[in-house]
Amino acid sequence: MIKGLAITPPVLGRISIGKIVEKNGKRLPEKDDQFTITSQIQNKDGWVKHPLDEQLRAKAPNQNQKLRTIPVRMIFNDPELNLRAEYSLFDRQTGRLICSGNGETCQRLGQNGVEQHPCPSPDLCPLAQGGLCKPYGRLYVNLDESDEFGTFIFRTTGFNSILTLAARLSYYHAASGDLLSCLPLQLTLRGKSTTQSYRTPIYYVDLTLRDGTNLQEAIMSAKQMDEQSKAAGFYQEALDHVARQGYGNASFEVGGEEGLDIVEEFYNDESKTEYQQTHDLTHVQDIQKGLQQSVQALN
Repeated sequence: MIKGLAITPPVLGRISIGKIVEKNGKRLPEKDDQFTITSQIQNKDGWVKHPLDEQLRAKAPNQNQKLRTIPVRMIFNDPELNLRAEYSLFDRQTGRLICSGNGETCQRLGQNGVEQHPCPSPDLCPLAQGGLCKPYGRLYVNLDESDEFGTFIFRTTGFNSILTLAARLSYYHAASGDLLSCLPLQLTLRGKSTTQSYRTPIYYVDLTLRDGTNLQEAIMSAKQMDEQSKAAGFYQEALDHVARQGYGNASFEVGGEEGLDIVEEFYNDESKTEYQQTHDLTHVQDIQKGLQQSVQALN
């Protein structure tokens, strides 16, 4: 295995709740109230939709065919292998990942290569001032069960999605007795309003059991699937072990090519309207400034 190259799950396509639009000659991110499943190919209009998008949209229960639930399966039992998340600071020009941390320790590019430093989180890190560092999560899920190891990736810098997905994965993993990969799950788009969003809905991604399935039925089905897989010679523990080794084969999981797409989609703050900035809760620095202004007004 080539050292310094992170081996991540094979990606067949993307799951997003937004898109890139062109405004005044600039490409800017725009949020959406539904899922879109795309391939890994782009044209002048953006990412080309994957055939699964149309298939799932045709089954959508609402008349306008907005895709707000997607049936999925995890390919790993360990929650942290399915959802990768850390604080990330990218070079806005090159898309290169400069620093990656977990709130306790971080790995940062320095004069002598990759250096180890304490990670105080973006709120307290001098390098992260100005909203340069955000949480960055990647959820790998299986949609097409004919390719058991092929995944579709949902990428996000939203606290709501990352925290909700992390909690759900941990809970389902514990409740099923380490049979997370065998549970019938679905991604669900949820909305909520807060004072900071001026009561306007913001959308985030949740992970639930598929419609019409309760937890007891899901666990019984998972146990049956696990027994059948073991009888066929499938070794889930070995798969998780190999995946863990692959993630740890490099200092950073994100490469420069992917980094450019991430910067454009999640870190492009130029020319945003005040409305967009207010509703993007992943901009930690904007929230901090608002709190500071409130305190000053009270004084």
